[in-house]
Amino acid sequence: MFKFQNSIFETGTKAAFAAALVCLLSVYSEPAFSVEKKGQTLGFVVTTWNFALNETRFADECPMGMNPGYDEIWWRGLSKDDRAKFTDNGLKSRLDRYQFAIRRGKNGEDVAMNPTSANAPPLLLAQGPASYGMNLDGTDDGRATAKSCKHDKYVGLDGTPAVDNQLYRLLGCVYGYQSYGQYQVNANENRKSNGLGMTLIEITGVDDLKNDNEVIVNFYRSIDQYTLNGAGGFTAFSSYRIDAANGKPRYNSSVKGKIVDGVVRTESNDVNLPFYGNYTYMNQLIRDMRLHLELSDDGVSARGMVAGYYGVDQLTFYACGVGPIASSGFSDCPAIYKAAHEIADGHPDSEGKCTTLSSAFNFAAVSAFIVHPNADAASAAPANPIARLLTALGIGG
Repeated sequence: MFKFQNSIFETGTKAAFAAALVCLLSVYSEPAFSVEKKGQTLGFVVTTWNFALNETRFADECPMGMNPGYDEIWWRGLSKDDRAKFTDNGLKSRLDRYQFAIRRGKNGEDVAMNPTSANAPPLLLAQGPASYGMNLDGTDDGRATAKSCKHDKYVGLDGTPAVDNQLYRLLGCVYGYQSYGQYQVNANENRKSNGLGMTLIEITGVDDLKNDNEVIVNFYRSIDQYTLNGAGGFTAFSSYRIDAANGKPRYNSSVKGKIVDGVVRTESNDVNLPFYGNYTYMNQLIRDMRLHLELSDDGVSARGMVAGYYGVDQLTFYACGVGPIASSGFSDCPAIYKAAHEIADGHPDSEGKCTTLSSAFNFAAVSAFIVHPNADAASAAPANPIARLLTALGIGG
């Protein structure tokens, strides 16, 4: 229809012609495309991730106090003379004493790497009737089922009856795993400063932000660091690319869900999540995972809880592998290892011994744009048909 040589038109003439053509098409032509009603997509980047422990003001859940850590267990087992010798009469720092404290195995083994090499002191477990969590086994009394071992139940902090959280029972009186403890704080600061192990949450098929009977929740890992503001806070609506190999996300777990009164609630499914904290990389497999995510009214942020079964071996790999930071984190791997196997309540093995712990995690997130691996290729061609026409005529810009 139109045949022009680009040399005839100066830049201003081409721009004027383009504007006129757009106007002409918009007035006289039929719509070039129709927009089907599709659900919105919501994106979030997780900013903090903590073990969900019920921490009362005066630690009523720990009537016998907090558990001792490597250092105290070690020096309490020494004679008075050796105590003075190896601690420089108490003046040597815990970090400097760590190399001795960690090697209390029967033959000098590193008890973090070999938790059965030393006699483990009994772990002080969290007490009380209330906890974070969800009902994971489907019972109201914690009786044994085909997928669980007998255990005690809690009342949820929101009043939900019969919730499960053996991980809280295990770590609720371990100082290092409190929300203010070294392990939790350091792990969140690690991710904030280096961008490793960051989780992206994408919710697709959202037709109503308050109530929607069907959405899909997807989990990915980011390859971009957090975008922070001048005060060091997390900036909402930043873009994060998905970690992928050969065009496919390395992490790509999905769970069906719905939105009820502004809260996203999912069904259960096995989910893999990236994790980095305390200088430890780990793939977090959370079996039979469920998520509750409360969206803020302004859409800028969200807070949530994840519940599911956490492998005993997975936990001890992390709890026992944090290295010298344990010198100030106050925990003891042999005691945690022994107690974890004793109170595990999920997924019995062939001998009927449970291998996972019911658990819960609290997290916060800010809204984000999640960039998929093929997004760059898809965005290379203009989506608007008028823009495509102008490009074909050589006058697009």
